[in-house]
Formats: sequence, C-alpha cells, structure tokens
Amino acid sequence: MIWRPRVVTILHVIILTVRFVTFWSLLVPVVTISRQLGSLGCQVARFAAEALGYRLFWREVINKAARGCDAPDAALADIDELGLLGLKTSLKASQSYVKAVKRVIEDLAAEGDVVIVGRGGQAILRGRPDVLHVRLVAPAGLRAERLAQRHQISLEGAQAQVEARDRYRRNYLKRFYHIDWDDPELYDMILNTARLSPEEAARQIVQAALKLPFPARQDTLFPYEAIPGAC
Repeated sequence: MIWRPRVVTILHVIILTVRFVTFWSLLVPVVTISRQLGSLGCQVARFAAEALGYRLFWREVINKAARGCDAPDAALADIDELGLLGLKTSLKASQSYVKAVKRVIEDLAAEGDVVIVGRGGQAILRGRPDVLHVRLVAPAGLRAERLAQRHQISLEGAQAQVEARDRYRRNYLKRFYHIDWDDPELYDMILNTARLSPEEAARQIVQAALKLPFPARQDTLFPYEAIPGAC
C-alpha cells in the first residue's frame, strides 16, 4: 500500500509529460509583422523571410480571404486603405471578410515557417508561444519623405497618405479586433527603422525567431550576403 501513491504519481508525471511533448510538437514558428506606412516593412519582411527560409504572405492573405468569402468588395476595400475608390461595404460583408482573413492566417500559422505581414496577425495569433510579433515604426516625417521619394509625389501629399493610412489601420484593428494598434504589449519586438537599416532590422528578427520553441531549421538559413539589396 505504501508504494501505490508513488506509482500513481509517477504515472501522472508520465501522462503530463506526454501531453506536454505532444502539445509542443504541434507548434511551428511564425513571425507576424505590423508596420507603419513608410517604415520599410516590405523590405524588412522579405529579408527576414529569405534569411529564415520562411514563406512570405502579405497581399496573398487578402486574395485567399476574398476567395473564401462572399464579400469581394470588402477585400477590395481592405486594399484601398486610402479610400481612393470610395467603396462602401456593409457591416455584414466586412465581418464575413474579417472571418475569412482569420481562417487564412490560422491555416498559415498551422503550416508554420511563415512570415505574415499585416492583416491583424498580432491579434489573431496573440498569446501563442510559437509566434513572434514584430512592429516596425519610424517618425511620421521620415516616413513621408521616404514615400515622397519613392513615388515621386509632393511631401504634403505623402504626409496626407501617411496620416490616412495610419488612421485606417488603427481604426480597422479597433473595430474588428478591439485592440489598440499602438499597444506595445501586442508585440515582442518594436523596431525603429529610422535607426536601423532594413538588413539590421531583419537580422534582429531572425535572431529572435531562432529562440522560439521550435526555431528555424539551421539548414534553411543562408548568409545575409545572399539577400538581394532591394525590395
């Protein structure tokens, strides 16, 4: 009789260990990147994905979601963040599209080895130990200068676009996910590209991703010298 409690305890430990290992074996690394317009998010995401050997998803999430719901106009409105097309979608259509986006991102996360740019990934995959949430920022003035130079538009026009895009993304996340886009607790890393080059920002993301529960396979990595210099 005196050994029975000990045997039961050992069995409990074994069962819990098996469950724990099974749970962690299902986890695969994912990186989400939230970025401000003009923070060089495209370049950083591409550099990080290529260095990690991950797939990169950005507009592809919108395309997949549009095919998975009956609200193509809502998907088009999501692309038209500046409201240039003047699209008006119903709340029902918007909610259907957002649910489709959620399914797409959850499916991508289940497959793993992926970098997901935008689309509320920091909210949809919040709290998962196998996901690294990154935010890229830069001063509004610098972002406007970058935008003006890239698209050959006036600085005033670029500033208006930066303000409009920030406002849209902030309202989108608040409306559908009830989060504050600027809340630092949503992110594991916040990188300022006014002080970091896209290559250095990507390097820091890679280093952090390698510390996730199941880090990137070492055989998929290649040196930064092999990364193209332009996005």
